[in-house]
Amino acid sequence: MDDLLKKLSEIAGVSGDEGRVRDLIKEEAKPYATDMVTDAMGNLIVYKKGTVGAKKGLIAAHMDEVGFIVKSISDDGFIRFDSMGGVDTRTVLSQRVKVTHSDIKGIFGIKAIHLQGWDERNNLLGIGSLYVDVGAKNKDETGVKIGDYIAFDTEFKDFGEGLMKGKALDDRLGCANLLYLMRNEYEDDLYFCFTVQEEIGTRGASLCANRVKPDYALILEGTFAYDVPDVPCGKEVTRLGCGPAITVADNTVICHKGLVNRLIEVAEENNIPHQFKGLIAGGTDAGAIRTAVGGVPAGVISVPCRYLHSPVSVASWADFENVRKLAYAWLTTDEKF
Repeated sequence: MDDLLKKLSEIAGVSGDEGRVRDLIKEEAKPYATDMVTDAMGNLIVYKKGTVGAKKGLIAAHMDEVGFIVKSISDDGFIRFDSMGGVDTRTVLSQRVKVTHSDIKGIFGIKAIHLQGWDERNNLLGIGSLYVDVGAKNKDETGVKIGDYIAFDTEFKDFGEGLMKGKALDDRLGCANLLYLMRNEYEDDLYFCFTVQEEIGTRGASLCANRVKPDYALILEGTFAYDVPDVPCGKEVTRLGCGPAITVADNTVICHKGLVNRLIEVAEENNIPHQFKGLIAGGTDAGAIRTAVGGVPAGVISVPCRYLHSPVSVASWADFENVRKLAYAWLTTDEKF
């Protein structure tokens, strides 16, 4: 068990409400930082001075997670909400949540199945048909107000053989690896950027890039793994236990070809297992950083995760550690791309 990753996974930080995550990261980063700044949007930028300082590198991971925001509360105490980020509503029914400003516990509910018509039973759950029940008798007893955030309430644990399970592995895995990476020394000046609002449009990342004006960037992420039953061979996107997933392109970015090739070379030189993200879909902070300040050479390496954007995801400990090994090996080479 990794206590740091457990704390990062279990803490709530829905897009737009990343303050608790940021406070935890600040405390963990303090002994290794040359300087730290939180910008007006909430991004945390941790600067670590290099031994030579010839170049500037930006290493990013996003703090936010998918979740919900309260939009109304009925007179009898049931909470309606909108999603913050892409959540598959089929995964949430009866799951535990907490309203994050006060840690009020609740569960997702829906009209009882024997009261549903056939059309309701046979259609996908719309978010408007769900509510959160916090056990209150009326609106005043909920202790909840419009605009409060709702996060999944999931305990982080070891799982099976060499795996972990928990919420928000996208992208607390990246945040944990950034914190571990900053404990080392590097020749270049490095800016470890913990970004906000990635899940609702990579809104924080461009601010970081425009502030830092880096010579290169590396984004550490969690990405989808479909290595489960009924998925045809070749459609798995990534597989657990096969190493860091290197992105060539997604819906928001074509990664710098020279940087991608260098990551592959470094992985091979250091015997680090690796794979490629086999689907041009989704997006990461790389899309915003790649097009900032006139264009930044950027790449992405990710930990494959099953059941992404749900109450609980599953990932491999070895993949998590190998992302860090690859990032460190690449950061300590003279040639980045």
